[in-house]
Amino acid sequence: MSSSKLMSASESVKRFVNGGDCLSVGGFTINRNPMALVYEVLRQRTKDLHVVMHSGSQALDLLIGAGRVSLLEIAYGANGRLAPTCVRFRKAIEQGTLKVEDYTNYQMTLRFMAGVMGVPFLPTYSSLGTDIIERWGFSTDMRSSNPQLPRKKLAVTEDPFSDKASQVVLVPAVNPDVALIHAQKAAEDGTVRLEGLTFADIEQARASKHVIVSCEELVSPAELRKEPWNNSIPHVLVDAVVHQPLGAHPTACYLHYDYDMEHLLKYKELADDDYQFENYLKEFVLDVDCHDDYLKLIGTKRLKSIKATPELGYARRDSDL
Repeated sequence: MSSSKLMSASESVKRFVNGGDCLSVGGFTINRNPMALVYEVLRQRTKDLHVVMHSGSQALDLLIGAGRVSLLEIAYGANGRLAPTCVRFRKAIEQGTLKVEDYTNYQMTLRFMAGVMGVPFLPTYSSLGTDIIERWGFSTDMRSSNPQLPRKKLAVTEDPFSDKASQVVLVPAVNPDVALIHAQKAAEDGTVRLEGLTFADIEQARASKHVIVSCEELVSPAELRKEPWNNSIPHVLVDAVVHQPLGAHPTACYLHYDYDMEHLLKYKELADDDYQFENYLKEFVLDVDCHDDYLKLIGTKRLKSIKATPELGYARRDSDL
């Protein structure tokens, strides 16, 4: 039987996340961001991160705002309708303090899948006829001096298997050093079950060298073995399991709680000002010892208000009535 991989967020980040790492963050916009793990990355002052992810949100915005990200490869970053482009992400791009290269949603998934398969690239039609092909964020010098970066953003070539003049786009594989994932259920041996939409989390985890998973519920391996077809990530791929209820707050976790609209709207207001953002970061992250203490700042009343209803999987809002 596998030994226990259960540890605290602090221990897991200290053991597996290092400055300069290529870091992949799970979730999709304001759904299931591994916030407790990212808060710990911030507390440990981990710098010079090369972040590769599908569609970022609050976790990404804090990492960028705190100045911890030097390179970013992404499809997009948004807090849904609360911030169609993440506030600190946008500021960093406008001020030229962040190097970023963008792909389509499908291309990012294919890049992780290529990393999983051990092949150098995968083909797609996605982005043909768009500026994604023409506009590159990283220079030739950057690519040649950084082994984490592909030699090219992508390549457009003729389909060698067709008699018709048909172009395809080749996107490079990516294998992050560490993936941070938040799940509904996990066992201490590392078996993980994602419930609801999985986004690109499974591909990110499988493509990464190390995987840290935080979870809402810590269950026994025997319980997860009862329905193995519902499990998402096998224990052999996971290095650390962190039991952290509400570990995705203020983003949502299906079947457990909705996103915290009040908190995210307040964050949007504060994040637009450099001084107020620094105060927010200090109050809710840097001066807080752990995620449980962070949740005390949010308050029981607010957390209760976003609790998911069984029939919806999210909190009932006035628009649902």
